[in-house]
Amino acid sequence: MRDDARLEDLGGGLFAWLQPNGSWGLSNAGLIADEEASLLVDTLYDLPLTKRMLDAMADATPAARKIDTLVNTHANGDHCFGNELVEGARIITSTATAEEWDEVPPAVMEGMLANADQMGKAGEFLKRSFGAYQFKGITPTRPTETFDGQMNIQVGDRTVELIEVGPAHTRGDVIIHVPSTRTVFTGDILFIEGTPIMWEGPVANWIAACEKIVALDPEVIVPGHGPLTDTEGAVAVRDYLIYVRDEARKRFDAGLSIRDAAHDIALGDYSAWLDSERIAVNVATLYREFGHTGPALGPLETFELMAELSR
Repeated sequence: MRDDARLEDLGGGLFAWLQPNGSWGLSNAGLIADEEASLLVDTLYDLPLTKRMLDAMADATPAARKIDTLVNTHANGDHCFGNELVEGARIITSTATAEEWDEVPPAVMEGMLANADQMGKAGEFLKRSFGAYQFKGITPTRPTETFDGQMNIQVGDRTVELIEVGPAHTRGDVIIHVPSTRTVFTGDILFIEGTPIMWEGPVANWIAACEKIVALDPEVIVPGHGPLTDTEGAVAVRDYLIYVRDEARKRFDAGLSIRDAAHDIALGDYSAWLDSERIAVNVATLYREFGHTGPALGPLETFELMAELSR
């Protein structure tokens, strides 16, 4: 368990749980509290990590001793595998996220790691990225309510806006806007100082989601991974997506394979972002969007390619 995770008091009853450095599985979460009411934004990748976070929140404010509402921003496990520890809460997410919920349960991650030694370089990459997490014994805990588009809820006297911006990173990404404090919790629409990974697309939706965040004019943004940011962070992610889209399109039109394109794209300043090997997934998703008719990368091939590209 990392010892540098911390609870950041954002003021006005809002908190961010930050897990440096934001690499694979090291996601952020948030708390919105008003008097005795509370809303938790996401849980973490396993139960020990989630318990540590919940204990820190309960120490910080009485409202967190019993969470009323949990919002999962999307279905990736590092944002929802700890749900079972938020007992008695209503659990809300988008309809599209709920439909994606069961596709990569904890048991799949546990099985992949158990077989990693037989998977060559891909297995080494999997162990390096996910080997620190405890997937055994997690009970998947599904949403109890879903919505489409936008849902406003009250947390005490505070209005909180749940805004669906997916499909983008995943099929049903949700951001959480607190107008009274000019704060946005973005889930994995924003990776700050780390490379975004586009499992779903289309890329235009993700670019539009970044621009939506900017239009909300927040003072503080809590990203899904990485340090706190402001609108400049949203612009940086948008610009990365535009750059990779355009570079991938050139190579698609020139007939390069997914593998060759991923190796060929010069990332420039973006190469300094953490986990730059995610270009492999981003190119594969963009090729699919462009109408690629050649062989797709399977999960093993995807992790092999990321292992090749990782530093």
